[in-house]
Amino acid sequence: MANEANSVAKDMVVSLAYKLIVDGEVLDEASDKDAILFIHGHRNIIPGLEKELIGMKIGETKSVKVAPKDGYGDKDQKAIEELALDEFPKNVKPKVGLELEMPGDDGHGSYARVVSVGEKSAQLDFNHPLAGKELNFEVKVVELRPATSEELSHGHVHGPGGHH
Repeated sequence: MANEANSVAKDMVVSLAYKLIVDGEVLDEASDKDAILFIHGHRNIIPGLEKELIGMKIGETKSVKVAPKDGYGDKDQKAIEELALDEFPKNVKPKVGLELEMPGDDGHGSYARVVSVGEKSAQLDFNHPLAGKELNFEVKVVELRPATSEELSHGHVHGPGGHH
């Protein structure tokens, strides 16, 4: 039992420093000081990365490659939709590469990126920007502790660096 407390396992709060590299470019990173906190085994991070962290100890580093199916999924051609230009908000001029938050039917916004603009309509890609991409992580376990029963019932970390 004592051994589990100092390695990444289900229901442990993991403090993780990381660098995310996609297509040779660093897209996101967190140092030891601003490491992300999450409860392992609760799908708080992408499944392909979560699986690779099991058994890591404090101070341990690792390079992890995550295939699209274990990251943000493959690009879905059905997630590319046509929108008439007059349906865009008046203050938005659609141009290729423009990123928008589109209101969803459920009240939650969804991310979309303009991929083409025609005379009367534009095509919006609702895929996650990293869909279809291989994700390369350089990770380091900064701290570990067992999650509290309250954190486990809420499914996320409480306190500094976590959700409330």
